[in-house]
Amino acid sequence: MQRFIMIRLSYAVLVLFVVSIIVFILARASGNPIDTMLPFDATMSQQMAFEKLWGLDKSYPEQYFKFIVNAVQGDFGQSVKWSDSTAMGMVWQRFPNTLQLAGFAIVVSVLIAVPVGVLSSVNKDNPFDFIGKVFALLGQATPPFWLGIMLIWIFAVELDWFPTGGKAGFKSLVLPAITLGWFQVAALMRILRSAMLEVQDTEYVTLARVKGIAEWKVIWKHCLRNAAIPPLTLFGILAAQIMTGAIVTESVFSWPGTGLLAVDAIRGRDYPVIQAVVVLFSVIYVMMNLAIDIVYAYLDPRIRYGDN
Repeated sequence: MQRFIMIRLSYAVLVLFVVSIIVFILARASGNPIDTMLPFDATMSQQMAFEKLWGLDKSYPEQYFKFIVNAVQGDFGQSVKWSDSTAMGMVWQRFPNTLQLAGFAIVVSVLIAVPVGVLSSVNKDNPFDFIGKVFALLGQATPPFWLGIMLIWIFAVELDWFPTGGKAGFKSLVLPAITLGWFQVAALMRILRSAMLEVQDTEYVTLARVKGIAEWKVIWKHCLRNAAIPPLTLFGILAAQIMTGAIVTESVFSWPGTGLLAVDAIRGRDYPVIQAVVVLFSVIYVMMNLAIDIVYAYLDPRIRYGDN
């Protein structure tokens, strides 16, 4: 198991290394940072001082080495747009709001997807199952920005049940969480339904029914437990996508999180903040997938033995 974890950890480090190279290159591919981060009428002395401050007077390998050393320490430099704060300071200031939104969206996704997926498998090919499959199809086909706009129009503008945006208590969290978790509900529900249908045809489930065990216990205890591995794997991926996919939702609802910060930084060409957000989201995505790989290996020993 230790060898399996070390292999997966080495993959994670390699992915983050590649991400750091991409972030470094893209930040410089759009042109000279001096042209976008300094005023148009900046003097030559100001430009030289800026180059020295950001290390732009050095070669690209030296710049990258300084970038990666500082990035490991969480230092991406001073924010350009928010000059009184560091880039990482701005990210950490907004990150709790993104974490709150993502956490609530994950809870909503699980609370809806699990019972609907289980009941859809139990009632295969009946009207409830048909409605569930239509719901799953719409959930995976609906763009988040369109869904967010529709929810605002119906429930905030027409019915006045929720605020149109911002962060002002629990009610302002509901519509963004539904928008962010909509796709995840559909994906989890579909894979759980498929896994449950496969498990219900196994011999040990038939034996449990022959023994006279209550049907609800057969479904919720025996079937669900053994059908949990595929949804668990997908859940880890979807949870990471919720964290990293909050940019669109936060922009639609003006939710003051890291995603909206990234959009504002792009508009203001605040490269230090953009780099900090991209690296943070990359670390979250990679670490969550690493954790799911490890949990999966514990649940199914064939995974780690096959890797060995």
